[in-house]
Amino acid sequence: MSVIIFADQFQGKVKKSALEAVQYGAKIAQQLGVPAIAIAVGEVGAAELSALGQYGASKVLHVADARLNEPEAGATTKLIAEAVAKENASVIVFSHNFAGRSIAPQLSAKLKAGFVAGAIGLPDTTAGFVVKKNVFSGKAFANVSIGTDKKIVSVMPNSFSPVAGEGSAAVEAFAAGLTDADFRIKSLKVETVSGEVPLTEAEIVVSGGRGLKGPEHWGIVEDLAHTLGAATACSRPVADSGWRPHHEHVGQTGFTVRPNLYIAIGISGAIQHLAGVNGSKTIVVINKDPEAPFFKAADYGIVGDAFEVVPKLTEAVKKYKGN
Repeated sequence: MSVIIFADQFQGKVKKSALEAVQYGAKIAQQLGVPAIAIAVGEVGAAELSALGQYGASKVLHVADARLNEPEAGATTKLIAEAVAKENASVIVFSHNFAGRSIAPQLSAKLKAGFVAGAIGLPDTTAGFVVKKNVFSGKAFANVSIGTDKKIVSVMPNSFSPVAGEGSAAVEAFAAGLTDADFRIKSLKVETVSGEVPLTEAEIVVSGGRGLKGPEHWGIVEDLAHTLGAATACSRPVADSGWRPHHEHVGQTGFTVRPNLYIAIGISGAIQHLAGVNGSKTIVVINKDPEAPFFKAADYGIVGDAFEVVPKLTEAVKKYKGN
């Protein structure tokens, strides 16, 4: 018996969300008294994979296939199913990110395994296998029991902070027997944005809304984000208006984020936006309208003109950091 964790990577580096999943899976393995085994695909260095031992993995199965540098859901599902059979895994863990959301449901159907998506707590294994998750756009919690022999859980990013310990994992080459027919979807072009904090993995997010009046004023958001080492985000109307790219849109129909700090500038706080950010540990709202709904969800609120408040806040942060 074992617990298998999918540790996805980007450009040869294991993602932060994958480290969270590995540590989460390792704690489940500890509860069950079985080993935690990570599986990684694509071209990743041995040292990078061995370091997963610092997060609880005893072994890493590595499928060093360049075709999987951008994980293809069908092929990855097949090879994880083979790894599950090889290691007699009873629990399979993913991060609830793009890769996890595309692979885990397919694996669930293939293995006839119960699946809980977006877990925010470790399972209760005292009497069965019960997993806690958000429901109704974060307004309530559900405790979901999985009764199948195989169990699949995807972990909501930023729900658990990965803490590196000591040790290293043994890296073992894994031949998955993939054929060209397994790769049903091929990436023709990949465009990456460099020099920015990935939104879904950011610990601090600075977000702007229609209160900024236009894209020409977005510099104050970017200046504050740069000073804090944060990712930038926006509300849906801003993305729909073309002020900002859609990959920065957070909310019910955009990305869901759970940073340690979420700063909302000029955002009224409609329920659709709150659904994507209410898992944030601390929310700061800056808005000149004292009746803005967002203030009800905020831990801290500043009633004032963003064009006056934000530059002063940026300068205060710079002074505090000694810049």
